[in-house]
Amino acid sequence: MSKQKQFYINGAWVDPVVARDFDVINPSTEEVCATISIGDQADTDAAVAAAKAAFPSWSVTSREERMGLLQKLLEVYTKRFAEMGEAISLEMGAPIALASTAQAGAGQAHIANTIEAFKSFVFEHPLDEQNSDYGIIHEPIGVAALITPWNWPMNQVALKVAPAIAAGCTMILKPSEIAPLSSLLFTEIMHEAGFPAGVYNMVNGDGLGVGTQLSGHPDVDMVSFTGSTRAGTAISKNSADTVKRVALELGGKGANIIFADADENAVLRGAGGCFFNSGQSCNAPTRMMVEASAYDSAVETATMVANATTVDLASKQGKHIGPVVSELQYNKIQQMIQQGIDEGARLVAGGVGRAGDHDKGYFVKPTVFADVTPDMSIYRNEIFGPVLSISKFDTEQQVVEMANDTVYGLTNYLQTQDQDKAQRIARQLRSGMVEINGKAATAVPAPFGGYKQSGNSREGGRWGLEEFLETKVIGGWVNQS
Repeated sequence: MSKQKQFYINGAWVDPVVARDFDVINPSTEEVCATISIGDQADTDAAVAAAKAAFPSWSVTSREERMGLLQKLLEVYTKRFAEMGEAISLEMGAPIALASTAQAGAGQAHIANTIEAFKSFVFEHPLDEQNSDYGIIHEPIGVAALITPWNWPMNQVALKVAPAIAAGCTMILKPSEIAPLSSLLFTEIMHEAGFPAGVYNMVNGDGLGVGTQLSGHPDVDMVSFTGSTRAGTAISKNSADTVKRVALELGGKGANIIFADADENAVLRGAGGCFFNSGQSCNAPTRMMVEASAYDSAVETATMVANATTVDLASKQGKHIGPVVSELQYNKIQQMIQQGIDEGARLVAGGVGRAGDHDKGYFVKPTVFADVTPDMSIYRNEIFGPVLSISKFDTEQQVVEMANDTVYGLTNYLQTQDQDKAQRIARQLRSGMVEINGKAATAVPAPFGGYKQSGNSREGGRWGLEEFLETKVIGGWVNQS
């Protein structure tokens, strides 16, 4: 990627108006692995102007033309799949085995799933049988600003770019400046796929700069943002003056409810899910709630999982977890672990300090706290690291109240062999997704999103397409299909 210091605007790689270098840090080594440019208002304005100019012609292209380009995108992405895994591993610290499978694979899968949803999506239809002279038309919303995070970079880029293309929108991507290398590569892939100039634009920058400029821009019709609840709140406020649509996928503090009749792998599965991707997933099952009669055994098993989880360089092959993404993130997690100790939670594995024998790198010890109560910070706050909190419950009513006692509502987890109980409790959990006995809600093109402060949108499948569409009703319409 020779274009690291450039942006992609109106179908061409361009230099920033004013050079502002930003070093990308390899979290395994704390060394500079790339230097990008940080955009400013003039760069943002140029990208928005290109997207706005391209919208009239792109928005009326045929399904066949957009489909052909999406299929070409998938073809080129697949060709450069190995490069994508390497870029993700380098920029955000996912071990190469994970980056080259789940991380890079998420982008590939979401493009493919969007293509399948697009094939059958109905953009024009009568209102109903009794009102066939009224037409319902689904049209692209316009210029979309896509702001993506560092923890699952291609997962989120593909979940936004592919449906925006299918819907007929033009767009500006602002990836995380902490992990921009995969998005630079993705931009090369978009260019090679042959999208018309201005349909897709990419400007690197930080949230306070380019992110704020995009969310408040009068010529941006929609913002699709994935990241922290704090940043999502700021984007919503900044977008309010222009009354644009704001689609948010934010934080989480997932409850993992384990009943005494759960299968023998329930705790293993839950602890492993918490530590997966070094705990840097918004849908991680970070609050384990265990029925009293199974509690001591669960704590013992979770402790074993933590102690058996190795932490090592992202460049190494193996099933270990890697570093967290940055010094800022590492320090935040250390503070939260110390706060858990200070507030009286029982530390049974891990703790403060760098994992293993590494003398540098942002390596966090897989950490387990037992006897965690709702008044503790580690129970309530999203830590975004490999830290598991375990609590005890006695009754169904009690654990439902515990699970719902959070500002978040993204993914909750439920482990029991009693299917009636599982269905009953799943309906009561205030979250956008519930996974029963390890059945992943993200393995298919199902709607991904949450309740409450976990966001207000749905991504994936036909739901992802709908986010980028406006609905129009036409009276006196004649069905021509």
